[in-house]
Amino acid sequence: MRAVSIITVFAFCIICMPDSSYATTVDHHEFEAWLEAPFHAGADGTRTLTLHFSTPDAQPGGTLRWRLDLLAPNGRVLRTWRRTQPQEAPELDVAIRWHAPPALRQGIYRLRLRARAGDSPAVEQDWSVAVGALPAAPAASPQAADPVEASPYTVYLGNLHSQTNHSDGGGALDHCTGAQAPQSAALGPADAYAYARQHGLDFLMTSEHNHMYDGSDGTNSDADPAAATALYRSGLQAADEWNRNHPGFLAIYGQEWGVINHGGHLNILNSGELLGWERNARGELLADTESPRNDYAALYRLMRERGWVGQFNHPQGDQFAIGGKPLAWNADGDQAMLLCEVMNSNAFSARTDEAEPRLSTYEAACNQLLEAGYHLAFSSDQDNHCANWGASYSNRTGVLVERGAALDSDSLLAALRARRVFATMDKNSRLIFTANGHMMGERFVNRGRLTLRASYLSQGGRRAAAITVFHGVPGRNGAVATLGSKARTVLTPAAGEHFYYVRVTQDDGKMLWSAPIWVSQQPRNRALRKIELR
Repeated sequence: MRAVSIITVFAFCIICMPDSSYATTVDHHEFEAWLEAPFHAGADGTRTLTLHFSTPDAQPGGTLRWRLDLLAPNGRVLRTWRRTQPQEAPELDVAIRWHAPPALRQGIYRLRLRARAGDSPAVEQDWSVAVGALPAAPAASPQAADPVEASPYTVYLGNLHSQTNHSDGGGALDHCTGAQAPQSAALGPADAYAYARQHGLDFLMTSEHNHMYDGSDGTNSDADPAAATALYRSGLQAADEWNRNHPGFLAIYGQEWGVINHGGHLNILNSGELLGWERNARGELLADTESPRNDYAALYRLMRERGWVGQFNHPQGDQFAIGGKPLAWNADGDQAMLLCEVMNSNAFSARTDEAEPRLSTYEAACNQLLEAGYHLAFSSDQDNHCANWGASYSNRTGVLVERGAALDSDSLLAALRARRVFATMDKNSRLIFTANGHMMGERFVNRGRLTLRASYLSQGGRRAAAITVFHGVPGRNGAVATLGSKARTVLTPAAGEHFYYVRVTQDDGKMLWSAPIWVSQQPRNRALRKIELR
């Protein structure tokens, strides 16, 4: 049986009019592109690559540009398909029949799709495909049969991105096909926590859109500020009450701040205040604390001052700008932002069998943030808008909590601040990455050799088909590069700052990402070396 994976870009768009207009806006309504690529070819070595494009606002004369590259394991482009064509209809599919040439060695390759419709932001996705028989699995655990269980941490798996009827989520599964009208659905945070717990998650964050507490996609001129802030406080209270009555499962309530159009969404995990920029017809702020729309420098400063922490949600290369520069670093943001979503399942899926085929990846944008200088771990969430919290796909965010500590807000936040996190598409798989014994997420000073180790464990009978170690330089604003393909890599880095992370591809095509490790490499002390040689 062939394993099929589909990648989707959800370029969520909230077309926001100026607050004074009180206009009704359209949510989740922007160019989408995704790639359907079977991980394994058919018996004859052929597979069909299907490119799907959706342009809800397609106009006569509209132009679609796309490029699909086949990449070698080292990143070299081996083949390119490209086309510029009209897209006057909202939906367009392009099918490519591909047979790997005999000269192509067996192994794991990547397919990278880049697409743009008109002047919309470009989207980029990439996915693994196997050519020929899978290579022998790399030794993923050279030190122990079960390195995860041998570590001083307990792994908890959950979802840090979802919505309920406090914003545009909570849609009943029998008729949910997309985002709900704000505050219109029947199911709220307590329903979400109960559902996620029943489906085996250890934690769930309900992250409500901060600009929908007035009950509108746009700005409700008649909204009552007291009602908006009271709804947010009720969500915090619901999570607290749930946690008091259900030990062993952690309910988290927070907000998804921002808009997509010329902006970008991020989750604030631990804010006791509702942030916003909208005002009603009387000029009253529809939030506890004002935070100007799309002003990320001001938001990061506020988050750092308050001790709030965040996650970049489904990032794209034109988002999170400071001073007109997208994906821009500043010191406040580096302190406040802990996570970057490296993949999501379809936000509007109504499936409950963990087999949603429409998936999206954001590794390219996360790498840009790392190269800009952010210290981020990778996460993997579902952005559920229907009432299937955590059940649409098998992906999870894995968090390593100190063994023996209860799973609560304090222990989870401590683990997140330490970046002891991995992202997985398979809830039955685990990944740990270390450097000279330092756990993923750490920052340390090193002299001499550096030994990187990836330890992968599957509790579902899978095996690692490929291990890829990546290297980058924080603050360089360059390109993350492939460093190696073994579970154990030994090197002596050049003096200066570095980060490393590992991505494991399973034999079914599902992937796991470790958190990076940041290394400040110092030159060897010559005098000390002379003493050592005597």
